[in-house]
Parts: sequence; structure tokens; C-alpha cells
Amino acid sequence: MKSKILIFLWLLLGTTQAFAHYFWIETANAGKLNMEHKVKIRFGEYTYGITEKVEGEAFKNVGGFSLWLIAPDGKKTLLTTSPAKDYYLASFTPSQKGTYTLALDNKNIKVLDYTKYDFGIFKPQYHCKSKVVVGTEMHPTKTTNPKGIEITDLSKKPTGIGSEVKLKVLFKNKPLPENEVKIFVNDLWSKEMETAEDGTVNFKLPWNTTYTVEVTYSEKTPGNFEGMDYEFIWHCATYYIPPQ
Repeated sequence: MKSKILIFLWLLLGTTQAFAHYFWIETANAGKLNMEHKVKIRFGEYTYGITEKVEGEAFKNVGGFSLWLIAPDGKKTLLTTSPAKDYYLASFTPSQKGTYTLALDNKNIKVLDYTKYDFGIFKPQYHCKSKVVVGTEMHPTKTTNPKGIEITDLSKKPTGIGSEVKLKVLFKNKPLPENEVKIFVNDLWSKEMETAEDGTVNFKLPWNTTYTVEVTYSEKTPGNFEGMDYEFIWHCATYYIPPQ
């Protein structure tokens, strides 16, 4: 099993398909009323220092994403993104206090056949989040992926060294228990945890740095996408925690 996983990781990290990569939404957690707030969409492996170029094949293969902003009052807006060198750029101007949820969704990815690597034929799907708090009152991030996996932030205090983060993993709006959660920082540091019965996971932040949190789940449901049959759906969700 270990060798199979290593082969899969090598394949995903070392080829143009790069589907062990993940998206993350890079933005500051604190916003200000009536001031433009910038958001960057990156694709790669943060802990390995890999950020794919927008014009590269790996990023182009997953380019059919949508970026949504959910305001504190629940209003949902599709944000326009523009390509830069190694990220897509978006922005919004907060008009109310509270917690804004940023959510990227990408279910428009072609079916991959990795049977020769003993992984099967599957359809990748990505969903990732970040939050922006305007003012001092924090609320949980909104649920945004009723047809797949997602990470919601239930934390009650701003992040910082020693602060506790409480996340909840949902699959089709239901808690996903006993599922692996990976926490990454740079320089190859990572930590693996497991969700509780209610889908939650708690951890403290040891450093003032960027954290990316990743969860994956294989939905054993066959189907067809754009004329290609697949055996299962490989779901990947991430959550971004910036330095303070």
C-alpha cells in the first residue's frame, strides 16, 4: 500500500497532470469596510514550494473553476478572475461587517485513467475556501458545496500563535467522521489528524505562518462525464489560514 501511494504521489507531482496538487485561496483574513480586498487563486503543492504557472499545462487542465463570495447576510456573488503569472487575481469591496466566505468550486475536470498505476479511473473535483472578517465579530464560514466535500471554519477567535482552530468537514452537507485531515506549512512540514464523529477537528497553530489544510474523499459512485466512464469521484477540499 505504501509503495502504491508513493507511486501515485510521484505521478501527480511529477507529471503534467499534477492531480495530487490542490487549489488554495490566498487572501488576508482581515478586511476593511469599503476598501478593495484582493484574492489570489493558486494551484500546486504549498509544502513543496510548488506553485504552477497559469499558462502551464497543469493549471490549464483545471482552469474551469468558479470563485464565489458569500457575504455575511448570505448574498452570493460570482467573482471575476484575471490571470497573472502563477495565480488568478480577484477582488471585492466589503460593504458590511461580519465574516465573508470565499469558495472555489471545480467539477469541470476530465476523467483520468490511472489503472496502470493501480488507482483506477476517476473524476477529480476540487472545492476550497478562505474567509475574510470585517470588524471584530466572527462567525462560522458558510456551507457552499452540497454536492461534494468542504471544510467549514467554526473558530471563534482570530488566528495567531497558540490559537485554536476548529474546522468541520462535510460531505454533501453531512459530517464526515474518521476522515484524514492534512495540515501543511512550508519546508515539507505536515501533520495528519482525523475528524471526530461530528466531522470536526481541532488544532493549535504553533507558528505565525501560512497553513493549508487538505481533505480528500473517494466517492465510490461510477458515472460518465463528457463521454468517458469513471469508477469513482475523487474529492479534494482545502482551507487556507494566512499568517497574522
